Amino acid sequence: MIRSSRLPVLTLLAALVAGSLNTAQAANPGADPAALAKVRDTALQNDYPYQRLEDLTDLVGPRLSGSAGAAAAVTQVADELRKLGAKVTLQPVKVPHWVRGVETGTVIDYKGRPDGVTQKVVLTALGGSGATPAAGIKAEVIVVRSFEELKARAGEVKGRIVLFDVPFDQNMADRGLAGTAYGQAVAFRGAGPRMAAEMGASAALVRAVGGAAYRIVHTGATNLPDNARIPAAAITIEDSMLLARLAKRGPVTLHLTLTPQTLPDADSFNVIADWTGTDKADEIVLVSGHLDSWDLATGANDDGSGVVSAMGVIDTLRKLDYRPRRTIRVVAWMNEENGGRGGRGYNDACKATAEKHFAAYEDDNGSGRPFGLRAGVSIASAKLFAPLQAALYPMGAGAFRREDVIASGDLAALETSGVPSFEPWIDSSDYFNYHHTTADTFDKVNPENLRRHAAVMATTAWFLANMDEPIGRSNVAQGNGATSARAQAAANAK
Repeated sequence: MIRSSRLPVLTLLAALVAGSLNTAQAANPGADPAALAKVRDTALQNDYPYQRLEDLTDLVGPRLSGSAGAAAAVTQVADELRKLGAKVTLQPVKVPHWVRGVETGTVIDYKGRPDGVTQKVVLTALGGSGATPAAGIKAEVIVVRSFEELKARAGEVKGRIVLFDVPFDQNMADRGLAGTAYGQAVAFRGAGPRMAAEMGASAALVRAVGGAAYRIVHTGATNLPDNARIPAAAITIEDSMLLARLAKRGPVTLHLTLTPQTLPDADSFNVIADWTGTDKADEIVLVSGHLDSWDLATGANDDGSGVVSAMGVIDTLRKLDYRPRRTIRVVAWMNEENGGRGGRGYNDACKATAEKHFAAYEDDNGSGRPFGLRAGVSIASAKLFAPLQAALYPMGAGAFRREDVIASGDLAALETSGVPSFEPWIDSSDYFNYHHTTADTFDKVNPENLRRHAAVMATTAWFLANMDEPIGRSNVAQGNGATSARAQAAANAK
């Protein structure tokens, strides 16, 4: 998953010119430049996260909630964190258990079709999709390019297959707005099938939400309700364009077979590992990634890289024999992709003591090079982070973007409870070439970039865990209705 970006309000240069660095150091004994540099440099030289990613992806494989792979990942990661000397807890979570079955599509009729000719289209079921009969369905395709067009053609929808042919804006992604591009396109994957179902469609297809046209499909969750689970699939960019061109000539009929199943909820776990603090051990700085992945590939970018970066925080501090003032807690979330129950379950369990969470950090935007931090803190608190920016600047990650809302997915509920949230500011321009596809594999992760992810996370965690001056609660918790609405919109665009 990925989140959309907003305007920066603080840079390292501005902080230094304003004299914030000296002020922040005085308020934060843990801002010692030498200690921060040691954490940064140790992480930059550490291949532990990359080795753990290879174990996770090659030995366990895909990890969709409820699967044997998800269960194996819980065991593997928990065992490894115990070896580091962390206090490990498995937090029970009931998760959805959805499995894909047969998935085929064939264009069987269109204007100008030669006798005996049919054309295969490449597609895959979307999470939460309903099923066709075993023999499939045959229906005419209606192509739309916006929700407004769908509503305008509502009278044509009943009994037909609705195709949302809406392209992902790669030009936008190339210019640093991949999250925004994703949010615009993924809205049709999330809400499109539900709207089509409400209008009586027999099925829904969504053009792949990605930039690379290599005839691969991008799966992901839908917002289909239990009582209207029509068959829903992602179709490749090329095949979506083909159906749109054929539809201009005349009626197009598709034979579609999807046989996924929604099984009873399964037992699973969040993996929680604490690196216990000293004089403020009851306060928590949380670092995290999500352990589950979609089932098409091994989830190296989404989000194995985030999980192993968080594991690398403890490994780095162990190597240095550093104990923070606050407890640093690693969480490998379960069920981010198709339910978000791990994050909500954690928040529900600690809601009464949410104020003990000093800050929360998640790395779930892929493994592209990090250039700095996005921070869900107040304008007044932003100046406190000048020492951290200075520590990250030598590795090219000194950029700092203060925002009202950071979190979606696993940290959204915590942020709503008032916990300030952080994430790396990443080059995600090519992330959606792999996101939720068969191509999200270990070889796509650059080891140098992964070391940088771990270094940004470890340095940030050490800084936060040793701060003396509080950074305050998040703006979401302060009753900002507009902010809360933006947080919800981000969460809906998983």
